[in-house]
Amino acid sequence: MGTTWSVKLVPPPGMHVPDLRDGIQARLDRVVAEMSHWDPASDLGRFNRASAGRWQELPEDFAAVLDCALAVARDSGGAYDPTVGPLVDLWGFGPDGPRDRTPDPAAVEEALARCGWQRLELDRDSRRVYQPGGLRLDLSSIAKGFGVDVVALHLEALGIDSHLVEVGGELRGRGVKPDGMPWWVALETPPDAAVGGAGAAVVALHGLSVATSGDYRRFFEAGGVRYAHTLDPRAGRPVANRLASVTVLHPSCMWADAFATALTVLGPEEGMAFAGDRDLAALFLIRTETGLEERLTPALMAMLE
Repeated sequence: MGTTWSVKLVPPPGMHVPDLRDGIQARLDRVVAEMSHWDPASDLGRFNRASAGRWQELPEDFAAVLDCALAVARDSGGAYDPTVGPLVDLWGFGPDGPRDRTPDPAAVEEALARCGWQRLELDRDSRRVYQPGGLRLDLSSIAKGFGVDVVALHLEALGIDSHLVEVGGELRGRGVKPDGMPWWVALETPPDAAVGGAGAAVVALHGLSVATSGDYRRFFEAGGVRYAHTLDPRAGRPVANRLASVTVLHPSCMWADAFATALTVLGPEEGMAFAGDRDLAALFLIRTETGLEERLTPALMAMLE
C-alpha cells in the first residue's frame, strides 16, 4: 500500500508477541494481492486488464470491499466512485508516477468516458464482477481502511481484546490499556496550519475507527496551483472546494475511509448535510484567508462532549 503499519496491544498472559508480526503482515499482504492498483498481478489488476464482456470471480474480501464502495457511490450520487482508475493515472497519482503539468482537457474527457460506477455489475451471490470494457478499479480510498479492520478482527480472534491498529494514519481501537485508560488519539490536522482548538481534539477509540482524507497528503503543483490527489469523479478533476481535510469516525475503518473521501468531494456545505442526514461523526477543516475553520457534525459534537 506504499505506507507503514503499527499495532499496540495488551497481550493475554503467555502470548509470544513477536509471533504476531508474521500473521499481521500476511493479512495485509493478502489485501495488497487482491486489491492493489499498483500490482498488475493483483486480482484488481487482472480485472482492469480484462476484455469486455467477461465475468471475474472475486475473493470474499475483495467482493465485500467492492460492495461497500458501490454502496457509497450510490449514496453519494457518484461523488465517490471506485472506477476512477483512468483519472487517477491521468492526473499522476497512479503507478505511472507524478506529473508536473495538468492534463489536456480532451484527455480528461476521454478518461471520464472510461469511468462510471453505474457500469460496474457485481453479482453478490456468486462474488463475480462484470467487466463491460475499459473500466479500471482503484480502491486506494477504501482498501487501507479495510486492512485496518482485517488486522483488528485477526487480533480479536486471537483473544487480544485491547489493541490499537494503524495503517497509513487510519486507526481502529478496542479495549483499554493496562492503566485502565482508553486508546486516546488526536484528530488529524494539516501539518502546515494551526487550528484553534481542533488540534487538541482527542477521542477514545473504544470500538471505533478514524480515517482522514486531506489535500496535504499527496499533491503536485503546476502554475502556482496545488492539485490534490482526491478527485471529483463527476468533473474529472482534483477537488477545489477549500477543504483541507475531512476526518470520519465509524465502527468500521473501511466505511470511515470511503466516507472521508466522499465527504471531501461533496465539499463543506453538501458534505456537512450528507453527514448530518446519516448521523456520521465527522470533522471538516476548511481553508480560509485567516486560517482553518473547523466544522463538526452533531454526531461528533455529541461524541466529544
